[in-house]
Amino acid sequence: MLAAEILERLVAFPTVVGTPNTALMDHVAQYLTQHGARVTRIVGPEGDRENLFATIGDPSVPGYILSGHVDVVPAQEPGWLADPFVLRRAGDRLIGRGACDMKGFDAAVLAAVPALAAMALTAPVHIALSYDEEAGCRGVPHLLARLPELCAAPLGCIVGEPSGLEPVLAHKGKAALRLVARGVTGHSSRPDLGHNAIHALTPALAAAVRLATDLAGGPRDARFAPDHSTVQVGTVAGGQALNIIPGHAEACIEARAIPGVDPTQILAPLSALDGIEADWLSDYPALALDADHPLAALVAGISGHAPRQAVSYGTEAGLFQKAGVPSIVCGPGDIARAHKPEEYLTEAELAGATEMVLALGRQLC
Repeated sequence: MLAAEILERLVAFPTVVGTPNTALMDHVAQYLTQHGARVTRIVGPEGDRENLFATIGDPSVPGYILSGHVDVVPAQEPGWLADPFVLRRAGDRLIGRGACDMKGFDAAVLAAVPALAAMALTAPVHIALSYDEEAGCRGVPHLLARLPELCAAPLGCIVGEPSGLEPVLAHKGKAALRLVARGVTGHSSRPDLGHNAIHALTPALAAAVRLATDLAGGPRDARFAPDHSTVQVGTVAGGQALNIIPGHAEACIEARAIPGVDPTQILAPLSALDGIEADWLSDYPALALDADHPLAALVAGISGHAPRQAVSYGTEAGLFQKAGVPSIVCGPGDIARAHKPEEYLTEAELAGATEMVLALGRQLC
């Protein structure tokens, strides 16, 4: 089956982050099983979402993981010209939600499966598909916890996020925190009889702003823009009406950290503030692969592109690295198209990704 046909089918499953993905995984598992892959499905604690891990070749031999996520961001922007979950062609563009981020890579990997299955592989190729990456990489940790029983310690992992098929050696880590203040409602004419939750939250917001200012002073890593860790308050909500004392207020705050800095430690002071409830939403570590690591040379060879030092966005590669698997980012498309209406991947980019996967197989023969 052509990669574009597989992509068309994957896009048709509206696997928006935080929603069930069983139907898509049924489809993928059936396809992989038909081609002789060993398939394990790992249901998350939510019960309606799952990861999938498949192996082509001998799982007792160290091999390589091709990793992608199957969830997509919502597609409610008014800029879509047609149904975002029906792949359509415009010239060489394949347009649909997730076409670039990152069902295109998933489709390229799946399209290569029949050829990989026919190769005399001396080391296996594993396929790891995860859920809820767009919510802060919530799904893949459940897969990684099972990895030692699924295969021998892998030699490396290629995470196929959009990078123009340029191997990426590093990205920042991220942590997200929700802070909640609770008050006592009442009429605004008698603030002395209530407790204003928004007022109670403002010290936490001020502390977050101070953190952001302090981080601008370093430490620094010149591979990134900006070259330091960052903090931002992303959302603030609270109150019902101007003449009602707000009884609830909350803010969501994120930290993005350069390699060597733990993003959860950046936000830790905010999570310990008196009178504020803290709820960790997600976190994943930074990625840092040495430029002289064999995985960097391998992926440069099969992709046809020299490694890029770093990108600003985050991926699941940091979690694979933390689990002991050397990791790199390399996938088709441009991250600038992600999370936007009329998201697309070109047919040439899709073909290039498929060829990269086949080149990996040839390297292992």
